[in-house]
Amino acid sequence: MKLHHNPASPYVRKVRIALAETGLADRVELLPAAGHPTDPGTMPIGVNPLGKLPTLEREDGPALYDSRVICRYVDDRAGGKLYPAAPKLWETLTLEATADGILDAAVLMVYEARSRPEEKRDADWLEGQWAKIARAIDMLESRWMAYLRGPFDMAHAAVACALGYLDFRHSTRDWRSGHPELTAWYDAILARDSVAATMPEG
Repeated sequence: MKLHHNPASPYVRKVRIALAETGLADRVELLPAAGHPTDPGTMPIGVNPLGKLPTLEREDGPALYDSRVICRYVDDRAGGKLYPAAPKLWETLTLEATADGILDAAVLMVYEARSRPEEKRDADWLEGQWAKIARAIDMLESRWMAYLRGPFDMAHAAVACALGYLDFRHSTRDWRSGHPELTAWYDAILARDSVAATMPEG
């Protein structure tokens, strides 16, 4: 298999954690890619018309894209280690979607800063994106800590990637303030091999 990736992408990081956790990392060739919303650059548009990362080329069918699709595929290939059976599955998927929503808003904030000249940036829009993140972080602290203290699954990986990206690109926002339990959980999970080995770069 071939994974089109960029070491700064939190969505790619999710897939790399899944590969490490399932023991499939050595079966995947990493292909560097980079681009921009207005310039696809070296993004894999030949196999993914959306030109987004991650994209996984596989031997048994067309390329897969969207990190959640790829992670489910990887987990299925490994015999189902990262997604529990229902009814817990619905909590796992909801928490993964919450983490991905944090990432969606955080990435949009980065694009706003990089794609527009300063005089055209919309401060209210940026704060609206951060408000989504802040509400989600509050909910992780108030609603999800019991789950996060449980056995590691894909939801744990997704939340770790989301918080790591906030540190990477939005450190001045200080998501830790007012969230002591989530902070302690995140600091502990940083020692996990798959998480430590995939820290964002770039």
